[in-house]
Amino acid sequence: MWIWVIVALVILGVGYVQLAPSDPKRWHADVTADADKDFAGGAVRIVDVDLVAIDAVIRKSGAKVLSGSVDSGHITYISRSRIMGFPDYITVQKFDGKLRIYSRLRFGQSDLGVNKRRVEGWLAQL
Repeated sequence: MWIWVIVALVILGVGYVQLAPSDPKRWHADVTADADKDFAGGAVRIVDVDLVAIDAVIRKSGAKVLSGSVDSGHITYISRSRIMGFPDYITVQKFDGKLRIYSRLRFGQSDLGVNKRRVEGWLAQL
């Protein structure tokens, strides 16, 4: 009996993670960092790359635009993990001739370096 309760809770949890709405007001915020930074749930990179080029690489990876545009110089994407569908949010913003890229998780406290590796992988493709 308890096994079915646990299975049901896991299914509900995974369903919530995959279907929870993403509020652009919460996730499409300015990137305020002014230096590269790694932390338990994400990473920030300040880079001198073209916004159109990085946008193409990010979209090719399967990330979807949550809010913003290339024309506005400020875009937030959602990228999901392959197995469980956990959402990560990536904000790219032009500032002082450079791009600020902020990639972070939504659920949990640590992503085990996933966001850092994702951003570095995108940058390596340019």
